[in-house]
Amino acid sequence: MTEIATPGQLRMSYLRWALVTVPAIVLIGSLMGVLSNSGYGNRWFASLDLPAITPPGWVFGVVWPILYIMLGLSLAMILHARGAKGRGFALTLFFVQLIANFAWSPLFFGQYQVTRALYLIIFILMMTIATTFAFASIRKAAAWLLVPYMVWLSFAAILNFQIDQRNPDAETLVPTAASTQIG
Repeated sequence: MTEIATPGQLRMSYLRWALVTVPAIVLIGSLMGVLSNSGYGNRWFASLDLPAITPPGWVFGVVWPILYIMLGLSLAMILHARGAKGRGFALTLFFVQLIANFAWSPLFFGQYQVTRALYLIIFILMMTIATTFAFASIRKAAAWLLVPYMVWLSFAAILNFQIDQRNPDAETLVPTAASTQIG
């Protein structure tokens, strides 16, 4: 007995994927930010000479979860496209850029490596462009969901570049731990 899945069954399969991918990406992305003490509460970051284009902190708190949701939905579309030509390669590209994305906050905020973080974000952007083209050959909607992410990555790369230029000694601005002298 060979039956083709109904549209409703196909939608449910996609939704099942999305129920896994969206929360996982949002959770891991958020966790990486929290663990690396990202944002304006970071004393090292607060000590940097920030460019005028630096958005207020709340913008990052709104933008990243939305982008992570879109990444999760895009990934679910490709995971749902079983048997699609190029699916394995597209998923590899996606996961490479996603892992690199998750590594950016610890590198920048946790290790104070502004220049290395700039190289990493350029790599993430290049991998995301490649992922978008790979996704487009499978599901155009999945590729379109990556466009706002690419725009934000472009802005973030410019911001990272400007911070790097304005703070050539950023790695040495590591806040010292409080110490007590017992005499």
